[in-house]
Amino acid sequence: MSWSVRTAFELGRVSNLPTAWTNTAAGMLLSGAAVVDWRFPVLLLAMTAAYTGGMFLNDAFDAEIDSRQRPERPIPSGRVSKSSVFLAGFSMLGLSVLLVSACALTNTGGGWPAVLSAIALCATITLYNAWHKGNTLSPVIMGACRLLVYITAGLSYTATPDGLLYLGATISLCYLIGLTYTAKQESLGEVRNMWPLLFLLTPVAFGLHALSSGLLALLPLLLLLAWLLVVMRFLRRRQAGDIPRAVVSMIAGISLMDALFIATTGSLGWVVFCIAGFVTTLVLQRWISGT
Repeated sequence: MSWSVRTAFELGRVSNLPTAWTNTAAGMLLSGAAVVDWRFPVLLLAMTAAYTGGMFLNDAFDAEIDSRQRPERPIPSGRVSKSSVFLAGFSMLGLSVLLVSACALTNTGGGWPAVLSAIALCATITLYNAWHKGNTLSPVIMGACRLLVYITAGLSYTATPDGLLYLGATISLCYLIGLTYTAKQESLGEVRNMWPLLFLLTPVAFGLHALSSGLLALLPLLLLLAWLLVVMRFLRRRQAGDIPRAVVSMIAGISLMDALFIATTGSLGWVVFCIAGFVTTLVLQRWISGT
């Protein structure tokens, strides 16, 4: 078996990587970081490794199920071995912890709390992948993965981050609960209970409150609302392929949520960065499947 770039990209669902990058930017800015220095690109690499490694492990742990439900995936189709995917996935998680350590264990970094948060992130990623099938708590565990991305990024800059960091991370947890719940219904062809989708509205409630302190939040709020309406159209229409379309659309929407968070810090340039991340995710999803 020989690896190809295309196979690696499929395993890593690299089309969704911009959402991990905007998470990192949001975590950095919500922590109260005043200076964007060399740590930001290193943290981008760290979260790229964590996300991609987690996606590799997802395929490795799900290889038996994919052989029945998704035989075209890289492992069941025989393009790569399960053992090599496991090795690559865990290696990337280890690399992620090392890169966070390089950022945090400096004179101006957040110190060991960031390293412990990075370890917790990798452990939670592994737990989700090993135990998401048939687990009713899996949406919460997946949400915790994204929550820890924000917290790890923020703690890499300071051991005493602004409380806004934890608020934003908690809202992301709620959004991911709604997203992951929907993704779990993909094999059923319909979303049988709609109430968990209310979790998707938590960033909207945050955005409405943020308008009281400035109008910069208006653009990302309107974009996120419009995008959630697109998602709901897919879920209500229930045609073939609509649930996967809704899921990848919700994943892209994570960057709009980050733009909304960052708007509260008054950073227009970073709001644009997150909106660009949203557009880039949509473009890349046409090339590499986001699920």
